[in-house]
Amino acid sequence: MSDFYMVFIIAGSLGLQYFLSTRENVYWGVVIPVVYTGAFIWMYIAGVIESLIAVILYVLLGLFFLVLEWKRGRKSLINRRNKELEKMKTYDMN
Repeated sequence: MSDFYMVFIIAGSLGLQYFLSTRENVYWGVVIPVVYTGAFIWMYIAGVIESLIAVILYVLLGLFFLVLEWKRGRKSLINRRNKELEKMKTYDMN
């Protein structure tokens, strides 16, 4: 697969991770990291990637970025809730 497509796959995965992290249920943010880890374990078992150290490093690096997106998404959800609460309070005062 060319590097051009790989960039879009990575960007799409991070975007999907952010989207799922902004949902009400916190567990939606676990879907992409589990699939990502499972894919690398499968590639190691199937022999696509032969080095265990490489698999561990790829998984740790990927999970690092996915967790960052998860935190960003949760923070966005909390900010959105707070803004909505402030709107409700201002309407209540009138």
